[in-house]
Amino acid sequence: MSKKQSLVEAREAYRSAFPPGELEMFREDPIDRVGVPAVAASLRLKTGTQFATHGYGATLEEAEVGALGEMAEAVFTDAALRAHPRVTGSYNELVRHHGESAVMNPLRLCLTAGSHYDADMPLTWVTVKRLLTGERVLIPEEWVATWSGELRGRSPLITPITNGQGAGLTQEQALAHGILELLQRDGNGLQFRALDQGVVLDLTNAPLGHDVRDLLARYQSLGIEVIPKLASTDFGLVSVYVVGRDPYLHDQPMALTACGEAADLDRERALRKALLEYAGSRTRKAFANGPLELAARIVPPGYFDRFLPYIKLEDEEPRALHAMAFWARLSAPQMRALIEKPVLNEKRRVPFTDLPTSGPLGDAKERAALLVDKLTQAGLDILVADLSPADHSVHSVKVIVPGLEVESMSYHRIGERGIAKLLAREDPLAGRGKAPEGARPVRLTPEAEERLGGPVWFNTRLAEQLVGRLYSLYREPERHAAQLLLRQPRFGGGLG
Repeated sequence: MSKKQSLVEAREAYRSAFPPGELEMFREDPIDRVGVPAVAASLRLKTGTQFATHGYGATLEEAEVGALGEMAEAVFTDAALRAHPRVTGSYNELVRHHGESAVMNPLRLCLTAGSHYDADMPLTWVTVKRLLTGERVLIPEEWVATWSGELRGRSPLITPITNGQGAGLTQEQALAHGILELLQRDGNGLQFRALDQGVVLDLTNAPLGHDVRDLLARYQSLGIEVIPKLASTDFGLVSVYVVGRDPYLHDQPMALTACGEAADLDRERALRKALLEYAGSRTRKAFANGPLELAARIVPPGYFDRFLPYIKLEDEEPRALHAMAFWARLSAPQMRALIEKPVLNEKRRVPFTDLPTSGPLGDAKERAALLVDKLTQAGLDILVADLSPADHSVHSVKVIVPGLEVESMSYHRIGERGIAKLLAREDPLAGRGKAPEGARPVRLTPEAEERLGGPVWFNTRLAEQLVGRLYSLYREPERHAAQLLLRQPRFGGGLG
């Protein structure tokens, strides 16, 4: 079966698996000039719930599968969690009833610095499985949920996020997807955006395949300077990201903030994904957060009448919504000035050929097995919530790997790995001993504290200062939400 045939099969499998509703999908890449296929998708269920996703790829079929795969993750996670039984109790209480191995200790799950958690606090738990043994494990529901509407408990320890979701036609495809996303976020969280370390990949004389060479040539012909950067080589994988300079954007300032991210066993595969996602990010940001008048040039007739009524500004994270609204009022020169120094800087270069690589691998089963082996060899536990539809016509999972970290600069979640990285580079964001003014203690197990040399802290005040107006690089509101906010009377706008 050809790659195109495989993609068409996946696309139709996702379409057939969705519950009854109105699926709408159209190309959004005409809003930008790069020309890499990108699509916007939305599914409005008969229950009144709307889901919106985006996809990109080297071909239209690849972009459509990307958008529908994300849709499957969202739709089936939501359905599964609404039906999933809950257990209420404290960590100590549940350990007494079920045993320590059957209850995940929240102190291992990357809590917010200064978290009020204690082991006698009542929490709401769901059941996942330990991948290698099949053992059932209780975990707080907010680590499986992807947004607050899926929660039943009233005091979640963290804000739910999508990190670790994966979808595919097989369990192995979904698992590999989820693990790679976890590794991508863990690898770059303290290395890019407001904390960009400026490690640029030197592609000189690198033996690149024609896909990557063609992408680089396309950007060069358009006058776009793409800047591939290294985030991490932890676990023998490669985590990279791509940002860029474009002097010719005038009516699409949002596209200037685009970033493509990837982690993979194969360095060239990672670079290809990041280069494609950079183009997809340009398109998505301009379409989803730019002026509605700009989006109106490419949407199908009646799109806004169908889509906008489902947006509820009260459900948005206030900081993300207002930060994006601020960005939406910036001109291209203002946006360039905002991101140039922190995001596009170069401090040193690393030859691309120096990066580790496993070389081309076979099917998803082989890739998933190697990823699992690398994590288990590092002593990490892998938990999986199977959120697939009952007939498993497609697969959707949420993978949780205690010890991998995420959202340190946005939600101040940080654990042993993150603190160790900051301490190693003598970053003022972290330190040992009593937390100084503006900092909060990092919540860790006693064993983790001992490995770090005692109690440690994370300077949340400094983190806020460093992020500043760059918050929208970390968290974005729903598609078109920022523009709807700006059209409210208090901003001098209106929908009339």
